[in-house]
Amino acid sequence: MRLLLYYVVLLGSSYVISTYGPHQRAQMTGDILLGGLFPIHFGVASKDQDLAARPESTQCVRFNFRGFRWLQAMIFAIDEINNSSTLLPNITLGYRIFDTCNTVSKALEATLSFVAQNKIDSLNLDEFCNCTDHIPSTIAVVGAAGSAVSTAVANLLGLFYIPQISYASSSRLLSNKNQYKSFMRTIPTDEYQATAMADIIEHFQWNWVIAVASDDDYGRPGIEKFEKEMEERDICIHLNELISQYFEDHEIKALADRIENSTAKVIVVFASGPDIEPLIKEMIRRNITDRIWLASEAWASSSLIAKPEYLDVVAGTIGFALKSGSIPGFKEFLQNVQPKKDSHNEFVREFWEETFNCYLEDSPRLQESENGSTSFRPLCTGEEDITSVETPYLDYTHLRISYNVYVAVYSIAQALQDILTCTPGHGLFANNSCADIKKMEAWQVLKQLRHLNYTNSMGEKIHFDENADLAANYTIVNWHRSTEDGSVVFEEVGYYNMHVKRGAKLFIDKTKILWNGYSSEVSPVPFSNCSEDCEPGTRKGIIDSMPTCCFECTECSDGEYSNHKDASVCTKCPNNSWSNGNHTFCFVKEIEFLSWTEPFGIALAICAVLGIVLTAFVMGVFVRFRNTPIVKATNRELSYVLLFSLICCFSSSLIFIGEPQDWTCRLRQPAFGISFVLCISCILVKTNRVLLVFEAKIPTSLHRKWWGLNLQFLLVFLCTFVQVMICVVWLYNAPPSSYKNHDIDEIIFITCNEGSVMALGFLIGYTCLLAAICFFFAFKSRKLPENFTEAKFITFSMLIFFIVWISFIPAYFSTYGKFVSAVEVIAILASSFGMLACIFFNKVYIILFKPSRNTIEEVRCSTAAHAFKVAAKATLKHNTASRKKSSSIGGSSASSPSSSISLKTNGNDCDRTSGKHRPRVSFGSGTVTLSLSFDESRRSSLIGAAHIFGIMTDLDRSARAAGQPSPLLTRKKSLYPQRHKYSPAARPACCMFKLQGRMILDKMTRKHYMLGTSGTALVPAKKI
Repeated sequence: MRLLLYYVVLLGSSYVISTYGPHQRAQMTGDILLGGLFPIHFGVASKDQDLAARPESTQCVRFNFRGFRWLQAMIFAIDEINNSSTLLPNITLGYRIFDTCNTVSKALEATLSFVAQNKIDSLNLDEFCNCTDHIPSTIAVVGAAGSAVSTAVANLLGLFYIPQISYASSSRLLSNKNQYKSFMRTIPTDEYQATAMADIIEHFQWNWVIAVASDDDYGRPGIEKFEKEMEERDICIHLNELISQYFEDHEIKALADRIENSTAKVIVVFASGPDIEPLIKEMIRRNITDRIWLASEAWASSSLIAKPEYLDVVAGTIGFALKSGSIPGFKEFLQNVQPKKDSHNEFVREFWEETFNCYLEDSPRLQESENGSTSFRPLCTGEEDITSVETPYLDYTHLRISYNVYVAVYSIAQALQDILTCTPGHGLFANNSCADIKKMEAWQVLKQLRHLNYTNSMGEKIHFDENADLAANYTIVNWHRSTEDGSVVFEEVGYYNMHVKRGAKLFIDKTKILWNGYSSEVSPVPFSNCSEDCEPGTRKGIIDSMPTCCFECTECSDGEYSNHKDASVCTKCPNNSWSNGNHTFCFVKEIEFLSWTEPFGIALAICAVLGIVLTAFVMGVFVRFRNTPIVKATNRELSYVLLFSLICCFSSSLIFIGEPQDWTCRLRQPAFGISFVLCISCILVKTNRVLLVFEAKIPTSLHRKWWGLNLQFLLVFLCTFVQVMICVVWLYNAPPSSYKNHDIDEIIFITCNEGSVMALGFLIGYTCLLAAICFFFAFKSRKLPENFTEAKFITFSMLIFFIVWISFIPAYFSTYGKFVSAVEVIAILASSFGMLACIFFNKVYIILFKPSRNTIEEVRCSTAAHAFKVAAKATLKHNTASRKKSSSIGGSSASSPSSSISLKTNGNDCDRTSGKHRPRVSFGSGTVTLSLSFDESRRSSLIGAAHIFGIMTDLDRSARAAGQPSPLLTRKKSLYPQRHKYSPAARPACCMFKLQGRMILDKMTRKHYMLGTSGTALVPAKKI
């Protein structure tokens, strides 16, 4: 079996050597042999093989001038190295270069010649023959061009670890070192090119493109990577097509139909020149000139497509070209080529014939022309001036692939130099050993290449990465029509640097770009979108069953904006901003709060200050007239506290005005709540005290405690303390704070977050509870003596309080922004003014404008009138009860006995009047006697008592309405004694009555007397 394998290899090698004649290769012997694979032809002639006879080798067609220049770059580099005294001295490099004809079959055919001889030694064939003396081994191969060709070659060379350095194969699949072990390259991988193409499409804001790729290992992986990049950028590919130079005509026409009917105007092509050429020809035939072509590096500068006759279709093409390099002396080398001088390069003969469109004398094709199998051409001498003809061969202005070939050859030479200069113990092989330059093998060169790191003559650092790829950048070119001869000019318009951060990789000078042959000033950037651009203020809306690139323009929502065309989403405005009417930008929201400077805030502040001034004025009046009966009758100590609490109430409303801060938010509600509770507590204690005094039948020790001033203040303190504790718990658990309310579209309201609505409810609820109790007591005491009718006004003030705060609750929760504070300020001011006016304005009016009513006699009259009223009511009630009792016992018809209400002590009466039976008040020495007598019948007594009380009341009211002193206070009235100077005998005539609760004060004796409810006795109270 082993012998059979040896035999197959020998046959393969002999077949390869015998098949290729001198005209099919360029070769030169040397100490070390390098192989080369170049596309000297664009393809092979299609020929059906029916296998009726032995198959013949296919014929290569269509000479590739650029491919021949690449070959010349390899020969030039080897000649430079051989002539160098520093690089590989005393070592001559040879080469064997074959034409791949841009096909896999021809490339493998040539590769077999590299492999076969290299493995003869490893097959141990020395015992059979000695065939290695005259054929040197190929230790490295430069090539091939196309990725599909390099893939096939790499699979074969990788089996024998022969290093292969490609100058133009950019397929990303070749970076897989597990499969392609010995493949290396001096061109960037398509991994970067696909990203660069997507970046350009995004740069020009296209989102609707056509993708065309060659049906090989170059096009398919490249377009696959391109699709992924497009998906990441939300760019759609309308058509995704494969193409090949071997497509039938109907396939090319069908593809052209789909492109022509597509609305996409940008065509991205991942293919080589020969593959794309049939489609270009069909587009020219149809005169489809409104497309923009985006070319990969495989055809971005292809001489096969860059022809003047194609410019109507491909003018304006944007392509990716490799970074150009400089090769000193290469221009002269290209110009000095001649068939007679370059006998070792048989490709020169065909190049000469294609350049001058002639046949050399000894050309095989001359015989074919004579036989009529080829077209007729004139003869040429081989000494024509090569510079007189313009071909891509002499286009050395931008050396891209040629420079990659040059770098590849020098990389191999540098690896050999490292082996040559290796110091034992510092090598890359086992035990840090070095390879022997004379006996080295291909795998040792591969090892050295992987660790290569040097700087070439151009100052560039050459280093292969972990994928054996050489870092490089792209130059972006634009196809222009030359104004001189109409030829294609590759104008550099930008670059793509793959080693910088994203966003800075791409640079394009738009002013240099020609779209369809016209400048950007004349022809704007072509439109290649599925839908028209959305104007600023709108966004792209999805259309059902359509790609995401096809959309409808939807207006941005309120609070969102888009300030550029074709926005995918609307941007939400910041919290302090709002969108304008067109939704094209955001403006800063107006900040609103209940300000000191706005008219509404000023008005509220003036009202609050007015309340404070009025309350202070009332307090001043009360302090000034503190010893007058009116002030004393109103419990002046509690009145002072009440007025102070009203000042606090008015002052608390000012905290609600101005920009809310955390401290003001935490202060305003407790200040308002505590002030109101203090105010209502004072009113409650006052009202309750008056009510208890006048309704008490017999004073007890409990009553005396309630009447004490200390206990009154204690009750006020306890009521207020409950509110204070509510505020403390509130501030501790959920303290209020200021916050910005963004709920309103165009306004930011700075308000207070109360922290706990429940706590606020407790605060207001407790205040209302005290007000309700106060209202109850005030309502019950509404019929007290006239001097004590402040109970009526307290009732009115509490009614106002309830109306205000019941209205406040729905108003508070239905308003927003600064009006929340305004509503509460209005409620505070309204209720405060209500209490101030109802309780104090009447008294201030009497004190200042009716001093005649602020007298002791007025107080006596009111107290006595109330006593008569109560006594009369009690008598009527008593007589009625007695009459009902008598009727139930025996039905006696006798007139009822006289009824009297009296209090008797030692002394004489002040009024000795006798005769008619009428009510009288008599005062003895040190004694007060109050009596009501009725001698009429039971019915007459009832009518008489009522009549007496009505007369007294009517007289009093009439006199006051006329502005005269009350007749109840005159000397002629029998109800009051005449005044005279104080003397022990006349003490009763000088006594005065003052109402404090329902107590009667004898100012002379400084004793209090309590009038019982039944009106039967005056009981001494306590001494002041």
